[in-house]
Formats: sequence, C-alpha cells, structure tokens
Amino acid sequence: MPLEIVRNDITKMTVDAIVNAANESLLGGGGVDGCIHRAAGKGLLAECRTLGGCKTGKAKITGGYNLPAKYVIHTVGPIYEDGKHGEKELLESCYRESLTLAKVYNCETVAFPLISSGVYRYPKDQALKVAIDVISDFLLENEMKVYIVIFDKASYKISEKLFSDIAEYIDDNYVDEHADYRRESMRMNMPMPTSVGFFEADMCECKAMSAEEDLDAKLKQIDESFSQMLLRKIDEKGMTDAECYKKANIDRKLFSKIRGDVHYKPSKPTAIAFAISLELSLDETEDLLKKAGFALSHSNKFDIIIEYFISKGNYNIFEINEALFAFDQSLLGA
Repeated sequence: MPLEIVRNDITKMTVDAIVNAANESLLGGGGVDGCIHRAAGKGLLAECRTLGGCKTGKAKITGGYNLPAKYVIHTVGPIYEDGKHGEKELLESCYRESLTLAKVYNCETVAFPLISSGVYRYPKDQALKVAIDVISDFLLENEMKVYIVIFDKASYKISEKLFSDIAEYIDDNYVDEHADYRRESMRMNMPMPTSVGFFEADMCECKAMSAEEDLDAKLKQIDESFSQMLLRKIDEKGMTDAECYKKANIDRKLFSKIRGDVHYKPSKPTAIAFAISLELSLDETEDLLKKAGFALSHSNKFDIIIEYFISKGNYNIFEINEALFAFDQSLLGA
C-alpha cells in the first residue's frame, strides 16, 4: 500500500495508529505532543505514566482513547544541534521503530507528523527526506498505507535548490494555454495560397483521400490497451508485479483491477506513476499515456514537473511527490 502526503490535523486522522513526536517522559508537552494528549484525554496520560518514559530514537505504543485512531505510537526524536551528533541516525530509528510497532500490532494505516521538525529544530527539508527514505524502504517490503501529515504550509519544505530548479524549469517551459489556443486558431484560419487555385478541386479530393488513409492507419494502430502495454513493459523490464506497483506507489488492489481488466482506464496520475516505476523515457511515457487517452502538456504545471524529473533521470516517486505537494499539484499513485 502507498505513501501519501496530506495536509490535515493528525488528531483528526481516522487510521489504525497515529505517531506522536513525544519527549522522553512521555507525559505530554508542546506542539504535536500536546495536541495529541489534549485530544486523547486523561486516559492517555494515565497509560503513559506506566511506561517509564522512552529513549531518543525508540518507540512505545498506547491506546488511542478519545482519538479516532486505535493506537498512539510515541517516539522521541533527536534535538538538532549541527547534524554531527548522530541526529540523522536517531531520526531514522524513530521512523523504523514506529513502523515496526505498527506492524506488530497489525496496523494497516499509520499517520506520521514530521518528527523533530518543530521545537527540536531539525531542518524541515532534511527531516522530510529522512521520513520519505525510511518509510519508502519499509513499504517496499511491507503492505501498509502510511500518511505524512502536514498541518500547514509552513511546516513543510523541500530543499531550496530543488524548489528553485523546478520553479525555473516551469518558467522556462510553461506555455499559457489560451495563448497557445489563439495561435493555433490563427494558423488554422490562414487563407490558402491562391497561385495554384486551378488545382483546388483536385487538392480537396486528395485531402479527403489522405484523411481516410490516415484514419485507417490510426485505427490499425489500436492494437494494445493500457493494461496490455503495461504488463508487456513489466515483462520487458524483468520486474515482478509487486516490484512495479510498489515502485509506482500503487495499492495492490488497484493493480489487480488493472491486470484483470484489459480495458481498464486509469487516471492520469496512476498512468504516470507506472511510467515512473518502469523508468520510461519521455517518449515511452507519452506512448503509455496515449493508451489511456492522455498526453503531457506544457500548459500544465503538473506535467512540466513530471517532465523535469524524467529528463533528469530521477524516478524516485516519493521525491517526485514531495515536489508535487510543494507546488500544490496532485500526487502520483496513492
């Protein structure tokens, strides 16, 4: 099951478990910790008193009490100093330990905040990268749906270089849709040269014949559906079905529908997710999209961002989704 970045209040998430960015006492505090304790009620604090605290990088689990989540997984993130005191390793451990506990308790859905990115001062772009890397590695081997919950825009940040590179790429390639339409209309309405007017009747007849031939040729090319082409590409790449849908951030049940229905029509983000999973070139991506009735366009920022990552040879779907979320675009897979 996939990883999804959402903007929400983590205490409102209806999942099997939410993760609390706690302090070592586990007795509540500020930020996310305080919000979770207030929403869960006194029962959570009473159970936490029995746990004897928690070391940095470790995790412990309690009931959810008044929360919509069944469990709360408490983990203690590192206080960021300068990145040279094992902060990254401790933060990675927070995510791994929490996911392991969720698996032990048979959780199918888990929601994380960005651990340590608040009062513990871990740089937000680096905290996000640690979260994405650890969670995505876990999901390659396990079936679970995981959310990274962002409360507001200020609490979410990708690297400044990546953001500026993508913004520049969009500026360089974005074409105003209406300007494009006007130019096309002008081109279509341009008068034909009159110097060969006596051939006009023959030309019209030739054009009609040519149009019929083009249509026949195009109809003959409708030989593969999206599903058939996808399955063929998976075989050509030497991938298993599971490797493909996990790398595409796609749910196993959705993949089963696609495999079982030769005429299945996916959404555009789903089709692109599979192109990313298969590491297709831009031309190959266009071919796959055509089978689903879509195309990439320079009048669409979502499409330009996808083109940016493919042109750079970066097929990490989770990094792509980080960028899409930062630019308020739909995410791939999920």
